Amino acid sequence: MLPLHLSRHFAQRCFPRSKLLLTSYFFSTTSATDDRRGSNPSQPSPPPIQVLLTESAGRGVFATRSIEPGELIHTAKPLVSHPSISSIEKVCYFCLKNTPQPSDFQPHKVLFCSEECREQAKGFYEVEKEADWSAFVAHCRTRGLKYPFLAKRLACMVISGVASADSLDILQPARLSAEMISQMEEELCLLRDALEDSGMKGEQLTFLNIEWYAGVLARIRINAFRIELAGNTYEDLLALAAASVESEAAVGNAVYMLPSFYNHDCDPNTHIVWVENVEARLKALREIEAGEELRICYIDASMDRDARQNLLSNGFGFECNCPRCMSND
Repeated sequence: MLPLHLSRHFAQRCFPRSKLLLTSYFFSTTSATDDRRGSNPSQPSPPPIQVLLTESAGRGVFATRSIEPGELIHTAKPLVSHPSISSIEKVCYFCLKNTPQPSDFQPHKVLFCSEECREQAKGFYEVEKEADWSAFVAHCRTRGLKYPFLAKRLACMVISGVASADSLDILQPARLSAEMISQMEEELCLLRDALEDSGMKGEQLTFLNIEWYAGVLARIRINAFRIELAGNTYEDLLALAAASVESEAAVGNAVYMLPSFYNHDCDPNTHIVWVENVEARLKALREIEAGEELRICYIDASMDRDARQNLLSNGFGFECNCPRCMSND
């Protein structure tokens, strides 16, 4: 089995030699087809997809068999995630599940929905809780920045040894201007200062330079998903609707491996949803044939063509040539 964090060296070495980039070893789910065949739910089969090189859009995800409308194709856990500033005292600090505050909750503390999440969070929280992040948070809040929080968490994961410094290298990076990198240097200084003031030694922070920080943010910028929880109850849906009106529907952001390989289409055949927590669920919107590419919509598909093109160009760096855009719909 390949490690979850594939290195840049591995990617550069392997991509030219084969159109098959990544099989589905990391992601599995029990589908409707599995149930009909009477397979054991405790031993789900791999999802019906593979990652291949496309002719014009880099990597893409393709069906290995026919997929039915509404079928759960696979789930995915994030490589790194972080709650939004406005949600930190409302959701689990690890899985982003809506979590009631206990009666003894203290301001500026974090919540965990379960002991399991608290235990899993030790991979970054044992490092993170020792530092004073007030200057870093104030800087990001003032400038409306959200992605540096993902970089901060990944840095803490690397320091604690639960993640490799090259964990995101396999993902496609955005193009960064000199001005953007210059702004990132200020964020990096605040990040390093917080860690150094907490007692982190120089050798523990060797990786934490501008090349690493800018490279991580370049990948986060075009691969991070905005997490909006649908919930399981009517009350959850009402809360989501109210939050949307206040432009606070997102409880956080996350970066995934396999979902990041899905290409965009303004009339997608697949969508990604979050029900209770940060675990992503990819479901088919219509019937998908074997060999067909699975695509999701990166933006609000209800916008008109010009608005979609502008958002995709500025936010993701490409011009959409999907059938819907080509027909001026």
